[in-house]
Amino acid sequence: MTRPAQARSDAPARTMHFIREIIAEDNRTGTYDGRVVTRFPPEPNGYLHIGHAKAICLDFGMALENDGVCHLRMDDTNPIKEDIEYSESIKADVRWLGFDWGPHYYHASDYFEQMVDLACGLIREGKAYVCELSPEQWKEYRGIPTEPGRESPYRQRSPEDNLDLFQRMRAGEFPDGAKVLRAKIDMASPNLHLRDPVIYRILHTPHPHAGDSWCIYPMYDFAHPIEDAIEKITHSLCTLEFEVHRPLYDWVIRNCHLFPSRQIEFARLELTYTVMSKRKLLELVQLKRVNGWDDPRLPTLCGLRRRGVPPAAIREFCERVGITKYDSLTDVALLEHCIRDNLNRTARRAMAVLNPLRVIIENPEALPATIRSRNNPEDPDAGERDIPFGPELVIERDDFAEVPPPKFFRLSPGKSVRLRNAGFLTCTGVEKDAAGVLTAIRGTFTPMSEPLKVKATIHWVAAHTAKSVEVRLYDRLFNVPEPDGDRNVDFKTHLNPDSLTVTTAWVEPSLLTATAGDRFQFERIGYFAADSDSQPGAPVFNRTVPLRDSWKRT
Repeated sequence: MTRPAQARSDAPARTMHFIREIIAEDNRTGTYDGRVVTRFPPEPNGYLHIGHAKAICLDFGMALENDGVCHLRMDDTNPIKEDIEYSESIKADVRWLGFDWGPHYYHASDYFEQMVDLACGLIREGKAYVCELSPEQWKEYRGIPTEPGRESPYRQRSPEDNLDLFQRMRAGEFPDGAKVLRAKIDMASPNLHLRDPVIYRILHTPHPHAGDSWCIYPMYDFAHPIEDAIEKITHSLCTLEFEVHRPLYDWVIRNCHLFPSRQIEFARLELTYTVMSKRKLLELVQLKRVNGWDDPRLPTLCGLRRRGVPPAAIREFCERVGITKYDSLTDVALLEHCIRDNLNRTARRAMAVLNPLRVIIENPEALPATIRSRNNPEDPDAGERDIPFGPELVIERDDFAEVPPPKFFRLSPGKSVRLRNAGFLTCTGVEKDAAGVLTAIRGTFTPMSEPLKVKATIHWVAAHTAKSVEVRLYDRLFNVPEPDGDRNVDFKTHLNPDSLTVTTAWVEPSLLTATAGDRFQFERIGYFAADSDSQPGAPVFNRTVPLRDSWKRT
């Protein structure tokens, strides 16, 4: 039985959608004897992105909800673009999202022999033929949707001749592109996918999983229904672009006399300020416009993982987006909201200063050595920690204004603020260098027990224990909502030049023990995660998302 790795209490609340309704009706009527078997069938030709996460959550989720199983299958029918590296990354991403396929891991290439046998069966029944037209010639024969096409001059070959030619294709007798095997369907159909589609082509290319034993490979539209039927998939969930392919899917099922798997289409995920095309993501990687597939600016799952996005936040996002039959553009702000909502409940709090200004406290005798603070006010089980305090602190430079603008409630001469978790600080003066540049402020400390009224709270770190660490401030990769919305404009022209800023932060000592993947809220700054580049005692932090614009900083 397919079960996600997360606890059931971690699952997002369910909303009804049309696929849930279809499966519920099939269960009620006994269409598949109450069985629900789904599959997630990625082609291993790239890294998965958040659009695939929607499909993963749907495929595994529908199986989980109905006590069924979900298969993970590599749809590896095109050896030119596929690689074992991608297969391994896909498995890692699905596991990271919280799902387990158990023993149900398959490759389309495992079924190549059965596919050839089924193709031979179609040939014997006069439903497939070997064609020698070039792709350019076929475009003329196929025609346009509003007019019937013309039959290939090879369409009336005898089954015996076609079978002989197909077997010779398999034996490697012909070069790439010399011949193809076509399904004989309907050259007058308004659906071009039914106008004698190619179901096998010649490719003298070794296969990354099947080795060098094949030189003919099935087309996806022929292979996919066969794979589903062999695995007895009950509900084959596909994105909406495959809707026009469904008649061919059903034709293969029917004419190859296979298990009646049902294809159901849903709208794919499209996000603002993002591109979802594998080809365009690959282009960014190859041109080094980003730092590899796991660059935290990319929508790849490995990039989101490195950025510090919790998998539970992605599952929640996918549930909130919903499943529909119409294309739409989802605001990336919804994803950011789900990430913040999760991290607010789960991330440890810590203090870090990105733009430091020194504070000298003039009454050090009143100071505690440490400050006790809760690790997460939202989680009573997160515990507490001691934060070093001292006569010199570091605060954010923009939390002080020597000449404050109207409604500025933070620190200024003669004014007081609350030091997070510690007490109150009242500014008594400033220090400047010879050029008149502010170098430090002076102030007095008042314990929290005193009834001092202030309108702002600022964060800090003790100067004598603060350590500098590298911080990478990631922003959206593109600076327009639809970077690939205009086909006449290169999407790369919309890349955000400020999508990554590398800086230094001064942090409290507890952050120095962070290891890759640890997540924190840097108070008043945002949510951060330790990067894979981190070393013992020298963590590197990626900004996952900023905080909501709800902190009263003025």
